[in-house]
Amino acid sequence: MPELPEVETIRRDLAERITGKKIAGVSVRHAKTVRGAPAVFSRRLVGRSVRAIHRVGKLLIFIFDVPDYQLLVHLKMTGQLIYRGQTALVAGGHFLSGAVLELPGRHTRVVISFSDGAELFFNDMRLFGYMHLSDPETVDRVKKTYGIEPLTPDFTLERFQKIVRPRRTSIKAVLLRQNLIAGLGNIYADEACFRAGIRPDRPARGLTPEEIVRLHRACEHVIRLGIKHRGTTFNSFVDADGRSGGFLRLLRVYGRDGERCLGCKTALIKKIRTAGRGTHFCPVCQV
Repeated sequence: MPELPEVETIRRDLAERITGKKIAGVSVRHAKTVRGAPAVFSRRLVGRSVRAIHRVGKLLIFIFDVPDYQLLVHLKMTGQLIYRGQTALVAGGHFLSGAVLELPGRHTRVVISFSDGAELFFNDMRLFGYMHLSDPETVDRVKKTYGIEPLTPDFTLERFQKIVRPRRTSIKAVLLRQNLIAGLGNIYADEACFRAGIRPDRPARGLTPEEIVRLHRACEHVIRLGIKHRGTTFNSFVDADGRSGGFLRLLRVYGRDGERCLGCKTALIKKIRTAGRGTHFCPVCQV
């Protein structure tokens, strides 16, 4: 699943190409992707111009010139946005083999056509992602369900401490809860724990004040680094220009189970199950 750095990369790249464009047509190819009747969804979008693309956590929010509705887009596990212009074909999200060779493809769920002939395709193999039109009041309520986000003024050490200290669950489970901390996912949670020297399966309330300080800094560090390098790529994420995320080469533990630790250079990275997710750590560097 694309995490905060990947979704922010998509937001920036698509905003450069879509802002100011007018929607000329909408084709809903799978009703589950949109909320309500597809015909109503299409009718409400046609004629609007994209004013901006915002983001909260992993959620994209398309803002239009007419303010009565906003478009919420979540890629979930396998969602992908593909923009096809007259001279450019760019994609962001989960990579689907052959997805950009034939558009629309068998996983295309929604197609948005612009007045200049450009198109935006929403592909989703597993149908977990969505495109929902909502009024501003509903969008505000959705935003409030998200927790504090790294690299924002709200992500203070004091608030982070208040989130971590009382939790009985593992620290990784805390980091993954979007209503507590928005944008972190499996990759960046593991990487933050490694950089903080903390085992991800430790109970959150057992962390010392010094460890909480280190983890707070590590969360911001890995997110900042992820955005700088345009996200992480395995066999899934490509950014909106179709480029692979450069953060992959900076990973210290995630996806490296059985390999020698890059920190202590002695132990092998272990993989366990924590918070329902595959979890990577060094048994020497993390305690």
